[in-house]
Amino acid sequence: MRIGLVTADPGHPLLARVTELLMPAHRVEWLDPGGELPDPGASPLADVYLLKARTPRALALAARLEEHGAPVLNSAAATARCQDRVEMAEVARAAGLPFAATTAVDTLGRLAAAGEPAAPLVIKSRFSRRHDLVARADSAARLRELAADWPDEPVVAQEFTANSGWDHKLWVVDGRLFAGLRRSELAPDGRGPTLPLPVGELPASWTGAALRAGEVFGLDVYGVDVLDAGGGAPLIVDINAFPGIRGQAGAPEALAELALRTGERGRTTAPGEEPTADPGVGRTDTPEERPTATATATAGERTTTTPGERKLPEVSRK
Repeated sequence: MRIGLVTADPGHPLLARVTELLMPAHRVEWLDPGGELPDPGASPLADVYLLKARTPRALALAARLEEHGAPVLNSAAATARCQDRVEMAEVARAAGLPFAATTAVDTLGRLAAAGEPAAPLVIKSRFSRRHDLVARADSAARLRELAADWPDEPVVAQEFTANSGWDHKLWVVDGRLFAGLRRSELAPDGRGPTLPLPVGELPASWTGAALRAGEVFGLDVYGVDVLDAGGGAPLIVDINAFPGIRGQAGAPEALAELALRTGERGRTTAPGEEPTADPGVGRTDTPEERPTATATATAGERTTTTPGERKLPEVSRK
């Protein structure tokens, strides 16, 4: 079987391990979306493509591959939904997910001109990408500072939620859950490494929300950033298509299995045919058919322990 990796970094730890698992029994190819893009109609396609890159060129390539009948994980449509944080919030909240209220702002200058914010804000680039803007602003002066550094950046504003200073990172690969703790992007001392977080220690409401996000957005490989909004209530602040999932035992194996199973199902459409359904929102299997166990915990092993009951490392905050 031929598996294509749509990425500018085939040496990424997750992809490198998946490649080791697949070869030599299968052929793994690398497509750099930043280079010269192939014509899907002029050469044989791979049996399945893994869309790790999320740049506009990568999304355009993925959409073109899908038009010619190649399965892509995640689909171009599903990936695009997670790039625009306004659309992300609208889709998530409309589906009843506990997603942070998100307001679109044309520029930071306009937000700063409105005067002092009623409450501390988290300002993010509207369009998610590497090295984008994520900052806390408690005052108009801080907003003016950000506006000077990011004068033309479309942004979104979310009201800051008091929390432990740690992001709960939940990753899902084909229904299998993995988790870790990492310092917030707002931490002044830097993020540091991701710490272990057994899935079984998370409340069912957290894991349920993470799995539901995949169904809502049509994602097979994704990450959900969750904060404890108080009393163990989950608050989703971001959803990422095909994150790095570093250091999670069993994640590369789950991804390799998903790639092979998807490739075995064959092409979604013949060249020139229209897809029968939006590949970003539909799946051929049902939630009940998809495995939800991880290498360390199954759904039955989850407890009702709230993250607030765990002793987390101290994080200095402004």
